[in-house]
Amino acid sequence: MADNARAKRLADLIREVVAKKLQRGIKDPRLGTHVTITDTRVTGDLREATVFYTVYGDDEDRAAAAAGLESAKGVLRSAVGQAAGVKFTPTLAFVADALPDTAKNIEDLLDKARASDAQVRQASAGAAFAGDADPYKKPEDDDEDDTAE
Repeated sequence: MADNARAKRLADLIREVVAKKLQRGIKDPRLGTHVTITDTRVTGDLREATVFYTVYGDDEDRAAAAAGLESAKGVLRSAVGQAAGVKFTPTLAFVADALPDTAKNIEDLLDKARASDAQVRQASAGAAFAGDADPYKKPEDDDEDDTAE
């Protein structure tokens, strides 16, 4: 088993090599400048690497990019093997990163919360408290009642 630092260094190297190869070395029009490598994770035994990517565009562009990455997997693995110089080049698995969709959902929820807060703030602008200004008994009031009798 390799240590975590070595796996992290290999993951960083794989991310850099795959990104550079996609930018300059692969002439597949499905990939182009639409694909961004966001993260890479390597298993502890350095046998498998998961490459996370995002695609700028709609669902059709995402599907085309996924097909392009699957077809270029061998070329990318060869480039990683040449750059890494390890005994066994890890197999590459490409996974679409859900981070942009999650971030959009969070932003939508925050916008709803801001709108709800604004409505509450507007509704309570001229409102007054129900009851007295200070509805609680104070110890001084109790002492005055006992001495008056």
